[in-house]
Amino acid sequence: MDQKLENILNLALETPEEEREQTESLNVGYSAEIRSWELIVKYHGSLDRLREQNIVVEELIAGYAILTVPEALVDTVSDTPEIEYVEKPKRFYYGQTFPAGTSCFPPVTMRTPFLNGRGVLLAVLDSGIIWDQEVFRKADGSTRIRYLWDQTVLRDRTLPQDRTVPEKTGNVGYGKMPDGFAFGTEYTAEEINAALQMPALDRYRRIPSRDLSGHGTAVAGIAAGKSAGGLYTGAAPEAELIVVKLGLPGNSGGAEEGFPRTTEILRGVTYALRKAGQLNMPLVINLSFGNSYGSHDGSSLLERFLDNASEIGKTVICVGSGNEGAARGHFAGNITRDSRVELAVGNYEKSLNIQLWKNYSDVFQIRLQSPGGEEAELTTNIQGGKYTLRLEQTRILVYLGEPLPYAVAQEIYLEMIPVTGGYIDAGIWTIRLEPVMTVTGQYYLYLPAGNGRGDSTGFYRSTPQMTLTVPSTAAKVITVGAYDPVYDTYADFSGRGYADSTRTIGVTAAGLTKPDLVAPGVNIQAPDVYGGFLPVTGTSFATPIVSGAAALLMEWGIVQGNDPFLYGEKIKAYLRKGARPLRGEREYPNDRVGYGRLCVADSLPQTGTTE
Repeated sequence: MDQKLENILNLALETPEEEREQTESLNVGYSAEIRSWELIVKYHGSLDRLREQNIVVEELIAGYAILTVPEALVDTVSDTPEIEYVEKPKRFYYGQTFPAGTSCFPPVTMRTPFLNGRGVLLAVLDSGIIWDQEVFRKADGSTRIRYLWDQTVLRDRTLPQDRTVPEKTGNVGYGKMPDGFAFGTEYTAEEINAALQMPALDRYRRIPSRDLSGHGTAVAGIAAGKSAGGLYTGAAPEAELIVVKLGLPGNSGGAEEGFPRTTEILRGVTYALRKAGQLNMPLVINLSFGNSYGSHDGSSLLERFLDNASEIGKTVICVGSGNEGAARGHFAGNITRDSRVELAVGNYEKSLNIQLWKNYSDVFQIRLQSPGGEEAELTTNIQGGKYTLRLEQTRILVYLGEPLPYAVAQEIYLEMIPVTGGYIDAGIWTIRLEPVMTVTGQYYLYLPAGNGRGDSTGFYRSTPQMTLTVPSTAAKVITVGAYDPVYDTYADFSGRGYADSTRTIGVTAAGLTKPDLVAPGVNIQAPDVYGGFLPVTGTSFATPIVSGAAALLMEWGIVQGNDPFLYGEKIKAYLRKGARPLRGEREYPNDRVGYGRLCVADSLPQTGTTE
């Protein structure tokens, strides 16, 4: 076991490629075509010695970088003194209204101080945008998209890499690779405006960036859309947009199977921060996705990267809490005697992973029983490493983790794959945990997020608490849950967290509350890809309402000069203070709705008003 590498990367490197390909997660980040891994590293000093070995280095912010490493050189990376820690990418899933009076927007948008987000950048990192829609234009018809970086549009390196008008150069389209990044294509507001003057078919020959799923268009519209005549108005309708379509180069649908990876997100955040610095404008970053891999305690590189990013410039990062609250993907317990955890595995699951996180001081005996009654004990007395079990027609890859330099929790990771292709055994799997020597006895089990498994697969007697998806677990982001504005109640799908946490593992600080607050997330009207509007539901769509609210506060404070320090944790504090109660919630903050439901008017000093 290499202590510089995270557990799941150690397991991936020890697993043959043909087995990795059968899993949902182990092969993410590996390119069979060039036999290389894309890795995320925390480092210090210079990485020139890696460049000299033909390892591609992309430096980001705050000592983070992305490396493209031939598989044979992964050990070389780990042995490099400047490298502190290494992770592989994970796949993220989108967590699928108009900010009505329930969020207290009208008192500050339709009356003094008449806020609309002017002078603030709002970055949407998502599935892209239908960039020529009316809701993303100004009154004169020009775009409000300051920059659009489509990571999936390949830029022909033989074409001119300047901003010259295509007709004068023979170029087939606008755009160039963004400075500091080696893939994708960036389009400026000037290029978008020029394309808007063309017939619709010609526009997309010039700027071939499309949002195929509609998720990013809906998120951007809720955050900052505005139609002519004000028939549809987003939360911050005059904010300027930075849009990053996340994905792999050459894959117009986005990342693998339509979902982004950690590395694309890291690049997108870095890009938005650099643009905000160049423009000297306050910035809100909206992230409406997450996954379930990790100890959910803020210790992963992505979580710590976002904490660092939130402290650069005048920045706020809003992240959705995910839709795992009622998805049966989490079970937590405290061993006092033998514990049995039952897991229903539905038909047609090609693979499934189970994470068990525990205190390293605790020693458990763990047994796994298949639906047909076969049983095996998971050996836990080896010092880290991988071994394989077989129960019925399912092979189980077991990885025993160790505490790592950035994480005190111990992980035991199980990857279930079929023995001869097909599907893993369906039915009731039982995990038996017996205490050998316990100090706290706490343990936490996680399955992949709902998009990564069938609806029939989940824990019996699941635990709804601590179902936040990563990276909404980062300490310094604003974590946004969802509520139903019709009934003024918590939406049960919304990822739940903790208040005044008593967790004894990880880096979660006592007194830290997640989510921070909730916003409308059920049947919210949003732009669709056809130019109309559809109702959407999920924390994905509650998050941009809070992102827009943050933009209004930053406009009032920074742009209008009322408080030049109104960004970062101060925005979070103001939004928490202004939050209002919901039906059925007795104590605040709590693990369901944090400090309550968003109320923009009450979050601005001296502007509180009665709804």
